[in-house]
Amino acid sequence: MTLDKFFTDTKDLLKLAYPILIAQLIQTLMSFADTVMAGRVSATDLAAVAVASSVWLPIILTIAGVVMALSAIVSQFAGSKQSQRIGHSTIQTAWIALVLSILVIIGFYAVQPLIVEHVDLEPELKRLMLDYLSYIVWGGPGFCLYVVLRNFAEGLSITKPTMVISIIGLIINIPANYIFIYGAFGAPELGGAGCGIATAIVYWTMFVGMLIYVYLSKKLAHINLLKSMSFPDIKEIKTILALGVPIALSLLFEVSLFSVVAIILAPFGSQIVASHQIALNFSGLVFMVPLSIALAVTIKVGTSVGENQLQQAKDMCTNSMFLGFLIAIVTATITIVFREQIALIYTNDKEVIALAVQLMFLAALFQFSDFIQVISAGALRGYKDTKSILYITFVSYWMVGLTIGLILGLTDWFVPRMGPAGFWIGFITGLTTAAVFLWWRLKVIQNRADQGILPKGSETINI
Repeated sequence: MTLDKFFTDTKDLLKLAYPILIAQLIQTLMSFADTVMAGRVSATDLAAVAVASSVWLPIILTIAGVVMALSAIVSQFAGSKQSQRIGHSTIQTAWIALVLSILVIIGFYAVQPLIVEHVDLEPELKRLMLDYLSYIVWGGPGFCLYVVLRNFAEGLSITKPTMVISIIGLIINIPANYIFIYGAFGAPELGGAGCGIATAIVYWTMFVGMLIYVYLSKKLAHINLLKSMSFPDIKEIKTILALGVPIALSLLFEVSLFSVVAIILAPFGSQIVASHQIALNFSGLVFMVPLSIALAVTIKVGTSVGENQLQQAKDMCTNSMFLGFLIAIVTATITIVFREQIALIYTNDKEVIALAVQLMFLAALFQFSDFIQVISAGALRGYKDTKSILYITFVSYWMVGLTIGLILGLTDWFVPRMGPAGFWIGFITGLTTAAVFLWWRLKVIQNRADQGILPKGSETINI
């Protein structure tokens, strides 16, 4: 491995990753805009948007996780020069996304009466939450189809359209929020629930924008996606689901872990919960960086595997790890040095700031393991090895991380009860466990490939 090779691979990765990073940050800004604009109506509207989002996001991100398999499929087909198969796999993934998003709509209206009858919330909060969900579910198919086209383009190493269309989405989101929250230009005044309509409009706009790009792009003309339209192919759909469902469940395990810890910490009081949320929210923003690199690694590794350039795939994995470690040093240093200033962005409460500053130090340590585990997972997706990610993340997050967090945070078994700091030590332990095992699994897959288990242009890896 030479320094020149490291810089070459880093340049290629960052060229793919930076548009993805910007797109991820813009989606975060959309959520931030919803929160701020709803909060200006009333605390109840703000709470309704927060509760509804906590229900909606895990569901829609789970479907997006299934669709993420398409990026690895497309990149391997592209590397092995099987362009004719790319269109077919993309259309079949679109069928999956469409059916799942329609099932979400049906499921919402099926459980809505149960929520009305049995969920104990303030009447106005419940009404706004259900109104929000009743609007946004109709945007679900648009979002899911957009994610399909996004992964199709990204699998072919085309990431800039994602960035541009996300910017367009943000530009539409803010005025749409204003119109439907406050009832501007003759629209109904819906309060925080109006964010649901605005977001649904943005989802469909992003899908239409991506569809127009796919149709007009000269870079994608050789795929001729629209001519690949076909009825559902059960065999192909099973193959896609076999890769995508483990990815989706892995994402769900990670997202739900943090949600569960937030619920467990609720009895500690609002200041404890607020300090934990500050550290968690900032860590989530930093996580966008390794996640973007991991998505780029999936593309580069998948393409190299499709080309049967197995050494290039290994080099890309190694160099991406070094790059991730170097970036983690920078982000962790910023987190530690500016942890008090970061906390001040969120609140003026001195006690919350003091608690958050303590947690931010642990959040800095958290970043090293986080970079390694997410980049390793991205590389494994490039090899189409996704079941191992599911098993490793479940054991690491829920059996190791949560168990240690519960022991340190809630009991006096080994040390005096640590509260949220104990859970953050659990996070670090769980992520470190995941990082070690995912890195080990990556080496196993690479060794099998060297032994010829992974033939050129293969569609699956023997596990």
